Amino acid sequence: MALITSLSQLDPNGSYTYADYLTWQFDEFVELIKGKVLRPMAGASRRHQQLSKRLEYAIETHLRRSQCEMYHAPFDVRLTRSAEGSDTRIQTVVQPDIF
Repeated sequence: MALITSLSQLDPNGSYTYADYLTWQFDEFVELIKGKVLRPMAGASRRHQQLSKRLEYAIETHLRRSQCEMYHAPFDVRLTRSAEGSDTRIQTVVQPDIF
């Protein structure tokens, strides 16, 4: 497989997996939705950042007395319909603001 160092090297009509995604060596931020490469919209607005910060604080406060943990971007979240979600079968990977 050829080394992917630029988003332009990917076939826009191609279908990719998390295993493919892990090998890409470029700086652009992308997500996979059902195997398709998507570039998220432009940077988050100030209002979005304010709301995200408040939501993160509220969730963190709620979780303090539990064993649950919260993460924030960048953090790959792999979505699969199968319990046997190997990297070669996962076709949806996102990086939500808060997870």
